[in-house]
Amino acid sequence: MNTRPIRFYHRGQIQEVQGLPPTTTVLRWLREHAHHCGTKEGCAEGDCGACTVLVGELQGEQELQLRNVNACIMFLPSLDGRALLTVEDLGSAQALNPAQQALVDCHGSQCGFCTPGFSVSMQAVYERHQAAGTRPTRQQLADDLAGNLCRCTGYRPILDAGERMFDAPAAPLERAPIIAALQALRADAGLHYRGPNPVTGAEDCFHIPRSLPDLATLRMSKPGARLLAGATDVGLWVNKQHKQLGDVIFLGAVPELREIRSEPFQGLPGLWIGAGASLEDAWRALAEQLPPLRELWLRFASPPVRHAGTLGGNIANGSPIGDGAPALIALGADIVLRRGDAQRRLPLQDFYLDYMKNALQSGEFVEALHLPLPAAGTQLRAYKIAKRYDSDISAVCGVFALRVEAGVVSEARLAFGGMAAIVKRAAQAEAALLGRPWSEASARAAADALAQDFTPLSDMRASAAYRLQVAQNLMRRCWLETRPDAPLSPAQTSVWQAVAFERSLP
Repeated sequence: MNTRPIRFYHRGQIQEVQGLPPTTTVLRWLREHAHHCGTKEGCAEGDCGACTVLVGELQGEQELQLRNVNACIMFLPSLDGRALLTVEDLGSAQALNPAQQALVDCHGSQCGFCTPGFSVSMQAVYERHQAAGTRPTRQQLADDLAGNLCRCTGYRPILDAGERMFDAPAAPLERAPIIAALQALRADAGLHYRGPNPVTGAEDCFHIPRSLPDLATLRMSKPGARLLAGATDVGLWVNKQHKQLGDVIFLGAVPELREIRSEPFQGLPGLWIGAGASLEDAWRALAEQLPPLRELWLRFASPPVRHAGTLGGNIANGSPIGDGAPALIALGADIVLRRGDAQRRLPLQDFYLDYMKNALQSGEFVEALHLPLPAAGTQLRAYKIAKRYDSDISAVCGVFALRVEAGVVSEARLAFGGMAAIVKRAAQAEAALLGRPWSEASARAAADALAQDFTPLSDMRASAAYRLQVAQNLMRRCWLETRPDAPLSPAQTSVWQAVAFERSLP
């Protein structure tokens, strides 16, 4: 395999980097090697947003997509073929851009440490709405800034600035030179970057295939290499646990893996989500088809994490508290696996064998997730219980799909995360519902049966008793929201609806 430097667009030109460890983060390169120190380091785990940067990619030939991501958990080689913009690209001391000027005018900064990250996230919002000719609501701004933390100013003046920046004359970023550079970078072959491992003394390789066949061939030849998508989890292994990754195969440049399309599922309407589709794009597609999943989308991490991470990575990771698996298992999704030219499918519920163990074979990888769209009349509910509303890990996640015909439950799929070593369905609770009238008594019987389905653990997020009680209460809430007579409205069951927060999306 021919090796070459990492090549990406930054500060008006194509940069070439070599000789650094493959797990060098974008943040470390910016501060210690490029000496662009406007981007800050806070948590080093993708939670605080101090390190927020913009990453640009071509969509088609002429359209530039700019998304805010966390530089602290993004490995530098994954920038190959992309554009990197930082707070230094937004304006200057002589001419602040609208987002920066609005922060000044609205007193949106005190200590200033978080301000560069806020500026970059606000710029992402600004670019998106300028291109669409729209303005965000205040709640949309709050959702977009959920990945940026401020510990001294408070969010009111920052949200004021987010609204104020649209009052100034339009001044979006100049896109033409970025597009031209990215078009030139498209001529590069896939990356096979070699760099020193400072711990082992050996050389590690960071591979970036650019087609599905190339990925399948590479994976067969290197079954022990670490598959990497968004690094929103693996990045913490390196930063916090000091793990050595060895050789890495990065999936982010394979266009086939990023495809989302309508695809029949066993003769029914269905949705195909490539394993490399970002969490943001995947959840948007799910919520467009299935509006009850919308709140789960908004609460699934922060926008910078959703822009970098992938739904396929979230599913392959297999965390028992991941929020993707409960939704997909409740919907009856299949996982599509590939090994060389061979493709096989499993019901997603059968993919997980035990805690952090799955059914992947040597040389195999996740190609896609394929799910049926629920038939008309299906009652779908998704609930996430966590200590914080935004950007927090679930204590319990429950997603229920119930089909009621002539008042009788004809299908029940109840999937829970946080209740066992793996995400799994509640078989006894489902049995308590099937073939019975959809009634308060049936819902209560199903809730009681959850004690037979799960023996949850106590940990820092919740006690076992709390988890079981919450799961049972969610079953009751589902009944109250879907009962045939006088179902409760969202304003009666959701604190956020009750206080009239508008959580509409562009």
